[in-house]
This record gives sequence, C-alpha cells and structure tokens, in this order.
Amino acid sequence: MTDLHRLSIRELSEGLKQAQFSSRELTEHYLKRIAKIDPKVKSYVTVTAEQALIEADAADAALKSGHAHALAGIPLAHKDIFCTQGIKTTAGSKMLDNFISPYDATVVAKAKAAGLVTLGKVNMDEFAMGSTSESSYFGATGNPWALDHVPGGSSGGSAAAVAADLAPIATGTDTGGSIRQPASFCGLTGLKPTYGRVSRFGMIAYASSLDQGGPMARSAEDCAYLMNVIAGHDAKDSTSVNKEVDDYVANLNGTAVKGLRIGIPKQYFNVAGLDADVKARVEESLKKLEEMGAILVEIDLNMTEAYVPTYYLIAPAEASSNLSRFDGVRYGYRCENPVDLMDLYKRSRSEGFGAEVQRRILIGTYALSAGYYDAYYVKAQKVRRLIQQDFLKAFENVDVIAAPSAPTTAYKIGANLSPTEMYLGDIYTLAVNLAGLPAINAPIGFDKDSLPVGLQLIGNYWSESQLLSIVHQYQQNTDWHTKRAAIAEENA
Repeated sequence: MTDLHRLSIRELSEGLKQAQFSSRELTEHYLKRIAKIDPKVKSYVTVTAEQALIEADAADAALKSGHAHALAGIPLAHKDIFCTQGIKTTAGSKMLDNFISPYDATVVAKAKAAGLVTLGKVNMDEFAMGSTSESSYFGATGNPWALDHVPGGSSGGSAAAVAADLAPIATGTDTGGSIRQPASFCGLTGLKPTYGRVSRFGMIAYASSLDQGGPMARSAEDCAYLMNVIAGHDAKDSTSVNKEVDDYVANLNGTAVKGLRIGIPKQYFNVAGLDADVKARVEESLKKLEEMGAILVEIDLNMTEAYVPTYYLIAPAEASSNLSRFDGVRYGYRCENPVDLMDLYKRSRSEGFGAEVQRRILIGTYALSAGYYDAYYVKAQKVRRLIQQDFLKAFENVDVIAAPSAPTTAYKIGANLSPTEMYLGDIYTLAVNLAGLPAINAPIGFDKDSLPVGLQLIGNYWSESQLLSIVHQYQQNTDWHTKRAAIAEENA
C-alpha cells in the first residue's frame, strides 16, 4: 500500500472496484504524502483533509453498491480558480484571501457527481496572470524536478502536485498556455480543450474569450478519464457549446498514427530564444512519430510575429473589465478605514492586487479607453481573425500541427525576467487560445540540466480525441511520461 501513488487512473479505478484498497485508504495515502512532501513543494493553498475523507467514505459506499462511476473514490486537486462551495477560493490573490464561495463551479460539481475526492486547492499565478506561479500571494511553488525552479504557470500548483505525486490528476485552466506550459516544465500531459468544450461557470474569469479549463495528469490516458467527466454543455455558461461529447477513453486508439500528416511550421523553429536542447528533443519526438508512420509536412504560419502583441492587447483588455468587480464593496479584500468611496476603491485595488495584475489592468484599461479603442483593441481583434484563418488554412493540408510547448525549460525561481521576456516565453501557446483551438502537451525528454521538455500538438476544432489518441500511442512507444522526479519517489 506504500506505492498507490504510482498507479495510473485506470489501475486506481480497477483497484477500487476490486476492493484491493478503499477510497479512504487511497485518500489517506495522498493526505500523508501532502503533509510530508508539500512543505518542500508548496503546491497546495488549502488542503481539505476532513472533507476529503467524508467524500472518500461516500465513494466507498457507492463502490460497494456496484453503482459507482469509473472514477469514484479517486482523489484530485483543483486549481484555486474554480469556485468550491464552503472552501476558500483565492485565485492566488490577496484580493480573495477571505473568499469562501457559496457554490461549486460546474467542473467541481461534475467531479463531485462522479465521486472524485477533492484533496484541496492548488497554487497559481494571481488571477492566472503569469508563467511561473511566482505572482501568487501565497508565494512561489517549486518544480518537483528542481525545487529552486518554477513549475510554470499559471497552473503551476496543479502541475507540481501531480509531478510530486501529491494528487493523481488535477484541473487546470489555460488562457494563453497555462495548462500546456506548466505540463511541459513538470514533465506531464496537459490538454487545453477547444473553447466551449469545458464549462467556465464558476471559474474566476481572467479573459473570457480565451479561458478554458482542462485536465493535467501523467499520461494521455489519465487526461482522457478526467475529460470524460468535465467535458460537455452547460446552460450556465453562454459560451459552452452544445455538442456531443466523445468517450475519450474508448477513443484512445481511435486515430491511426500511420499516415497522419503532422504540420511543422518553419517559423516556429526559427524563433529567437528557442533553446537548443528543447529544439533537439522536439525533433527527436517528431522522428519517433515518423517511425510510427506519421508524415511530417513543412507548413507556413505567417502570423507568428503577431501572436504576442495581439494576445497582450486582448487578454489585458478583458481582464480590466472582468476584474473591475473587485472594488472593496461587495466581496473580497477591503482596505481599512477609507476616508471616502474613491479612497475605498483606490486602496482596496492597489493593496489587493499584485504588481503583474495591476500591470495588465492598466494595459487593458488603456487599450479600451476613448481614443485608443479602435487603434488597439479593435485592431487586435481583426488580427486575431487573421491568426485563426492562418491555422484553418494549414489544417486544409495537415491533421495536426507540432511545436515546442515553450522555448525553454523551467526558469529559476527569482530569475526576475522582465515582463517582455516573460511574455515572449508564451510565443508557442498564445495563438491556440486566440483561435479557440485544442492543444496538448506531451513529455518528450530532458535538457542538459535534467529538466523536462514538452511537445505541443495543436488540433482543429473538437479534435480532443485525436490529440489524446496520438499522444497515447506515442506514450505506448516511449516511457518519458513514466519518469518521476526524486521527490515523487519519497514515501510518506
């Protein structure tokens, strides 16, 4: 029973069904690991031990009755951006340090309905704005592969918790790469679904036309299990699409890699700042897919240089609008002893928001202001359409598009990259959100410092099954997804 954390979701599901161990035993196993190992990693903001054991006992009762969901009794961690009834939901910010949600996000409600056990809420960049998880009010999370390095962001806590075996699966959100980049930095599989595939209801908004929730786990198979739970239409989310949901687990071998046409954008491999080790690992993984029968096709994505400026106009503009609700009046942080209403607004926001959030609010407010709206925001939306069309044109000739997930491996904590350097690190992930496409990260090896490297596969709309299937088959032929950081090998 000491190595339950080494089991896949399928193995955990089978073990619970066959009563080899109970959900309570499994949950206690993870809670012990969190208590011993997480003080080093700092992935959890809130651990819900008492509630987790109640949920585990309920799952055990359901399992005994023979009417349990395939994932009943399996623990998971939620990114602290999903509202959880009766549990603190902070979005990594001082602004929401005292906020206890009165309701569950749809993703959380669906996980509960399936009998999954919530271990707690995990750390993230403040309001999902960042690529390192260092902007969190609760401090930086360490990368399990090297604790003095970042786990990526904004879903860094989700990635670190899974990579350190402090949860078998986790939810994440992706607004410009926030599932794929931390998955790359921590050696995990992470799927950003098509916009509208997973409900955003109860997910604290950063940029509403870009945000999308998704699974983070060790393998494509594990991600498929969680996607089967969280995907689907939700009437509470006006952007949720009423489209039939695939059985992602059943379709894991549904896409033939033989004959699959993989587009290789030549612009992506000439980006300044692309690390030599990252480029080499990506090329090796593509060679492996070629050996499995895939056909590599060079393509042009001519809008590449527009990704970063377009995203960093649209996302901050939407953020400035979404975050205007945090004004010190209704809920969230409130400054002490305001002299008047204007002082209340000013001090509550300047004291409650961190530097990166304030920076993006200011950029966004400027872009939306009278005299600049047409020059910046409207123009960025027009360029966004051109970026989307660039991808759709490419998909006329290829099935998926391959790219690095990030130009480098994980940065050191406290590297103090300038905002511009940080934003340029998102070059490979931003366009997927601007176009609303699905994309997945797969672990493909390590750099010279033994830090993980990831391959990103981008699909056409609603091709989550295809992406999971390709990565699953790649993972049947490689073992990168089974590698564990030293800290994950520790026993509680």
